Amino acid sequence: MAHSALSQVPVAVPINGDSSIRRSVLKTNNVTFHDKSWTSASRLDLKTANARSRSQFVVCTSVQEVIKPKVAVQPLTLEDVKVPPLHLYKNKEPYTGTIVSVERLVGPNSPGETCHVVIDHGGNVPYWEGQSYGIIPPGENPKKPGSPHNVRLYSIASTRYGDYFDGKTATLCVRRAVYFDPETGKEDPTKKGVCSNFLCDSKPGDKVHITGPSGKIMLLPEDDLNATHIMIATGTGVAPFRGYLRRMFMESVPTFKFGGLAWLFLGVANRDSLLYDDEFSQYLHGYPDNFRYDRALSREQKNKSGGKMYVQDKIEEYSDEIFKLLDGGAHIYFCGLKGMMPGIQDTLKRVAGQRGEHWDEKLSQLKKNKQWHFTLISKQINGTSVRLSSFFVDFPLLILTERISETPEYIRLLLIKTSLVEW
Repeated sequence: MAHSALSQVPVAVPINGDSSIRRSVLKTNNVTFHDKSWTSASRLDLKTANARSRSQFVVCTSVQEVIKPKVAVQPLTLEDVKVPPLHLYKNKEPYTGTIVSVERLVGPNSPGETCHVVIDHGGNVPYWEGQSYGIIPPGENPKKPGSPHNVRLYSIASTRYGDYFDGKTATLCVRRAVYFDPETGKEDPTKKGVCSNFLCDSKPGDKVHITGPSGKIMLLPEDDLNATHIMIATGTGVAPFRGYLRRMFMESVPTFKFGGLAWLFLGVANRDSLLYDDEFSQYLHGYPDNFRYDRALSREQKNKSGGKMYVQDKIEEYSDEIFKLLDGGAHIYFCGLKGMMPGIQDTLKRVAGQRGEHWDEKLSQLKKNKQWHFTLISKQINGTSVRLSSFFVDFPLLILTERISETPEYIRLLLIKTSLVEW
């Protein structure tokens, strides 16, 4: 694969707090960069990147420095296991891991804080790409005195080898959950998210209780290394896709040599909210025949109707290509809050109609072929977030009631074909 060649001369761009010129800009005959400071592909040093973003200058180096050979990983015995690990540690007997680092991922103009949390599990809680960890925050459940907090589920944002490529860490992408009083406009700390704030406030060396791993629906299919994978995410829903892409383009695994197409659609509010943008941009320039990357920035971009740009608008823009890829066997994945799906479904249905196709029939076939994958976070039941992953259903969370005892028999039957990965 030919790599873009650039000058080895670094460029410094003064920023002085002005977000409009905060990013480095470097132009060549065939590549233009408008991204945050770049880091080595062999390791994303977030601490350095964040420190650089707070300084007076952003230094942009060349792609020749950035695009490195793939990184050797260990232990390769992790490839020998043919069945995904599941529920090795449960709520009553969680594994105690250690926080390695916590770094802010977003810029100052992002509406909210998202953190990159690396946890050392010592190789004792192995997982596959697309799985999730459960985290039990410290303290007592206020609704069940004497009992620990409920488990919160987080998609793992690293490959099975972790960010240090040694099979001993896992990375979580965590948005800090805060609550603002609608009348005063002020933050109410009594209603903040217990687990997300615990993780984002953690320090290296802090202990964390882990359950899992869990989930099979979002596993990266590896039976065809030349397959096409269309990934659609909003916000921290990009977590499992980061794991996919690192496995495809960053790591050197003798038994996994990806030769297909990975296409990522990421929806966030603005440029400062982009997650792992530098990593994805590196893949874009290093593997232009195997990776496509489209961003939807709702507060900065306009769709063709002049409204805010969302991922469904990007899907509509490329709908002909997407439908042809799906007809050819491509896998399509969705990960994020449940609110992303109605707009996406409406878009797909409308486009199918324009093509003379019946969307319901097409969707049924995609599910039957196991090409359709999603995991969505919806509401809370008894104070616990619920996440369902499924090949089969579209919006199972919309009909869950607040009290589990009131859940209709329909849901219990539905779960036969649905993987309930958090409760």
